[in-house]
Amino acid sequence: MRHKKWLTTVAASVMALSVLAGCGSNNSGESNGSAATGSNGAANGGKQFDNMELNVAVFQGGYGREYWDTIAADFMKDYPGTKINITASPKIAELVRPKIVAGNPPDFMYIAGSDNTPILAGLIKDKALLDLSDVFNAPAEEGGAPLKDKIIPGVLESRSSSPYGDGKVFLAPYNFGVMGLWYNKTMLDDKGIAVPKTWDEFIALNATAKENGRALFTYQGLYPGYLEEMIVPSIYNVGGQEALDQFYNYDPEFWKSDTFKQVWGVLGKIASEDNALMKGTIALNHTQAQTAFMQGKAMFIPNGTWFEDEMKDAPREEGFQFGFLGAPAFQADQPAVAMTLIEQMVIPAKAKNPELAKEFLKYLYSDKSVKLNAEKSKGVLAVKGAADQAKEFISESTYNVYKAVDNGMTTVNGAFKSVAKGSKYNPNDEVFKPISSIMNKQMTIDEYSDKLYKIYTDIQQELKDNGAAE
Repeated sequence: MRHKKWLTTVAASVMALSVLAGCGSNNSGESNGSAATGSNGAANGGKQFDNMELNVAVFQGGYGREYWDTIAADFMKDYPGTKINITASPKIAELVRPKIVAGNPPDFMYIAGSDNTPILAGLIKDKALLDLSDVFNAPAEEGGAPLKDKIIPGVLESRSSSPYGDGKVFLAPYNFGVMGLWYNKTMLDDKGIAVPKTWDEFIALNATAKENGRALFTYQGLYPGYLEEMIVPSIYNVGGQEALDQFYNYDPEFWKSDTFKQVWGVLGKIASEDNALMKGTIALNHTQAQTAFMQGKAMFIPNGTWFEDEMKDAPREEGFQFGFLGAPAFQADQPAVAMTLIEQMVIPAKAKNPELAKEFLKYLYSDKSVKLNAEKSKGVLAVKGAADQAKEFISESTYNVYKAVDNGMTTVNGAFKSVAKGSKYNPNDEVFKPISSIMNKQMTIDEYSDKLYKIYTDIQQELKDNGAAE
């Protein structure tokens, strides 16, 4: 599943930040790499480390694990004598949490997936991550420009990488995804149905959807965080960066604002209008909802650029083609907006082998690794030109989404500011989980607003008590 933790907001009309991340695989396991005995040490001049063994933990989702196994093998060849042990699982947090609590974390972690990312929030809150600034300030190649110059502009400066706002990098960017609403392009083209440019046009398509034997909309019901992909762009569309700052920085007044009323009003219409929400949506996991959409049971669904590869083997209606529209605007003269997201890699502060972990991290940004990542995972690394390097390995429709952003599609991203240490609140859960109660009509939007107003007030008080309020 997609990764969902951001720690600041940025909006741009260039290829900016940040998927989620791919979604679930049911396989997990460990791979113990053998120390390479060859003489291919040209990349590092036979560099030696006090500890030549590295323990790596990675999320195994829609991107799979083949890239990690392959890049680890390549690293061991280029760094003779090293040994990399890889643990991969869709539920990687469950595997590493006991080790972190015991003070014996993996040396390197790639954490993604909605069920796993709270552990990252905890590490940030506890200031338990290693400062990686020196990795990005060092030359990417011998005598060359610093590694930070290869990263997509704005990423390292944002709180997605620099969570404390002090310019120090604690979270290294991995794959980035573009997110919004998807549809069956073949179906819309064949029926002469125009892609909705506004939310009013979107809601008006409910009748058309019914005529074509499907609901208007579905989403990954057990994981309502996917709705972020339409909510966040819509907040920006209505209220701009100021409204996003309110939302992500816990201003209680956001929940009484006109921006909130307009954006959540769309959800209210989907919940209340007959046929708008596909029946049974609330109880579906991500693969079930996505399969139902591809089988023609709903016209639209939120997801990211990993969608097509993740569901490559899923059944679908005849002629199905992926189409992407971002999030519709509220006014006809406003552009559609897409959300972007970057997955993150970290080195725990208590890692036993931080120096080798840093060397491995730097290796992941090599041109060879960027292309290998595209080949094996169908992912696009958050480095300049990665989409073009990945072109031969990703579908034309997915490539076109990346290039649309590259060529000026308005994008937005953000994440919640860190809560106070010891806080009882997980902002993502507090905001998104209750939306299920709105969609199944157990909670009104006004009740939801009152609930979140109180929670934001409490979080602000916690930050003030901890001396962390801005």
